Amino acid sequence: MYEDKFMDRALALSAQALKESGTEPFGAVIVRNGVLVGEGFNHSVANFDPTSHGEIEAIRDACQRLKTVDLSGCELYTSCEPCALCVAAMKICGIGKLYYGASLAQSAEAFANVSRAARHPIDIDELRLEAGGTLDTRSQPSEQKRDAEAVRILEKWVASRDA
Repeated sequence: MYEDKFMDRALALSAQALKESGTEPFGAVIVRNGVLVGEGFNHSVANFDPTSHGEIEAIRDACQRLKTVDLSGCELYTSCEPCALCVAAMKICGIGKLYYGASLAQSAEAFANVSRAARHPIDIDELRLEAGGTLDTRSQPSEQKRDAEAVRILEKWVASRDA
């Protein structure tokens, strides 16, 4: 069941990217039985790791804390709708429910004018087509929550790159 405090944390992690170099504004948390068991945000540039997305980092953290690779019964709260890589990881580990802030369309709009030098771009539509990693709400229940807040963080991050 959705709890605002967990989306608060995902958005707070997203906002950390406004202060830390080598990060991007995508934060996520994993919740099991009402308890936060994992969290992360995008460190792709800082870690020289293209898989270091917020959702992936949260999944890694939860698996390490729980000493398992099975996150069945867990929920993922994220500041932005996940890409195909993250959707695949969610399916592999069995995450049961997803709550996300900005949609992929909203994040694409926010990042439309960011230069390649400021951000390694990903063509989400092409990636999903090739990888088949789409959000199928029949097998991956999901709900969009608090997108306006999530988009504001994305826009602030973009503005900080223009300065």
